[in-house]
Amino acid sequence: MTEPGDSTGSTRRLPTVEQHDGDARPAGSGADPADRQPVPTLEQGDGGPAGRFWSARRVPAALLALVVLGAAGLLLYDVAAVRADHPAMRWRRSLADGLAERSLDDVLVIVGAAVAVALGLWLLLLALTPGLRDLLPMRRERAGVRAGLERTAAAMVLRDRAVEVPGVQSVRVRMGRRRARVRALSHFRELDDVTKDLNAVLETAVRELGVAKPPRLSVQVHRPAKKG
Repeated sequence: MTEPGDSTGSTRRLPTVEQHDGDARPAGSGADPADRQPVPTLEQGDGGPAGRFWSARRVPAALLALVVLGAAGLLLYDVAAVRADHPAMRWRRSLADGLAERSLDDVLVIVGAAVAVALGLWLLLLALTPGLRDLLPMRRERAGVRAGLERTAAAMVLRDRAVEVPGVQSVRVRMGRRRARVRALSHFRELDDVTKDLNAVLETAVRELGVAKPPRLSVQVHRPAKKG
C-alpha cells in the first residue's frame, strides 16, 4: 500500500495475524460449539406430553363482565336513591311485586329459572373446557416450545398426498381430533389396490404431521357416478 505522504512509491506490508490450526474457527461462529449449552429436550413416549390449547374466550368474558357491571351499577344506584329518601325505580317495584304474587309453579318463573340454569351451565362449560377444537397439538420435542396444526391444514396435506396415488381421481378429507375420514374416487385400477396404496401413503403422512395424538384413518374408495 502506498503511503499518502511518500513520493517514492514504496509499499508497506500490512500486519497479519497468524492462526494456529487448533484455533481455527469459521468466521461469525461465535463461541466454541463445545461451550454452548445443549437445547433442553423432553422425554416423550407415543405422542409426547402435549395437551390441548386453551382458548382465551374474550368475547363471552367481555359480554358477561358488561352485563354484571351494568346490573350491579343500576342496582347500587337504586339502593343509594332509596337511602336518600327517593322512591325506588319502577322496574324494581314491579319485579318485587311480581315475585311476591307469583307462585313457584308459575310458567314465567319456571322459564326464567330454566334460562338462568342454561346460562350458568354454558358459562361453566366454557370455563372447564379448553376449546380451540380446530387446533391439533403437535409433539413436544423442546422444553418451553409448543406448536399446533390447524385441522384444515392437516386435511390439505392428506388430500395432496392422496391425489398422488395412481388411480385416484378426487379426494375429500374431513379431519377431526380423533379420526380422519378420507373419501376418494378412483377412475381406473382395482379398488382394493387403490385402497391399499391410499392406506399406506396416508399412514405415513399422518405420522409426518407430527401431531401428539395421530388421528385414526377411515379410507373409502368408490367409483365415480356414471353420467346419463
